Amino acid sequence: MSTDSAPVSGDGAVESPVLGPVVCAALRMEARAVRRGLSRTPVVVVGYRARHAARLPDACAALVAVGFGGALDERLRPGDVLVADEIRGAGGAAVPCSAPRLLAEELIRDGLSVQVGPLVTTDHVVHGAERARLAAQGARLADMESAVVAARAGRLPVAAVRVVVDGPGHPLWHPGTIGRGLAARRVLARTGPALERWSVLLVRGEEGTATG
Repeated sequence: MSTDSAPVSGDGAVESPVLGPVVCAALRMEARAVRRGLSRTPVVVVGYRARHAARLPDACAALVAVGFGGALDERLRPGDVLVADEIRGAGGAAVPCSAPRLLAEELIRDGLSVQVGPLVTTDHVVHGAERARLAAQGARLADMESAVVAARAGRLPVAAVRVVVDGPGHPLWHPGTIGRGLAARRVLARTGPALERWSVLLVRGEEGTATG
C-alpha cells in the first residue's frame, strides 16, 4: 500500500502509478487539511469544479474526493461528515461508491459524526428552492467536484467524504460561515487515518461485508 515511490509534481499531479488510493481535493486549503492525517497517500488538488481532473493518475487503487460540502437536509449539521454511497451528476446518472459503510465505520472509530447517503454534484452553489428540490430527490449533500472525479475514475473504485459547512438554517453567505469553515477544516484534518485504514481493507477485498 505504500505510495512513497509516487512522485508528486508542483501542481499536485501524481506523476506515476501508485498502489494505494489517491485523495482529490478541490482547494489547496482542503488538501493541506487532509494531508495532516495521511502518512502515505498522495493528495491531488483538482481545482474548483475539478477543472484540473486531468492531473489524476490513470492507475491507482481508488480515487477519493474529499473536502467541504453543503447539506441539503436538516439531518446533516455543520461539522458532520457525509460518506457518499452514490455520487449523482447533474444529469441524474449515479455512480455507486465502494464500501461506503466500511469507510463510515472507520471515521466513526476516530470520533467523527458521520452519516451515509447520496451526494449530488452541481456546477454552482445551491440554496433555497433548489436545495429543497434536490433533497426531495433523496440527495443528502451537494458539492461541485465529486461527479467529475467519479467520471475520471472510470472503473476504479471511488469514494467521497465531505464535511458540512452550510445547509438549511446555516446559509453559506453569512458571517458565521467563517467559524463553521474553520471547524470543518479541523474535522477534515482528522479524516486521513480512517481513509488509509479503509483503503487497506478495500485492497484486501474486505468491503463485501460492509457495503449496502
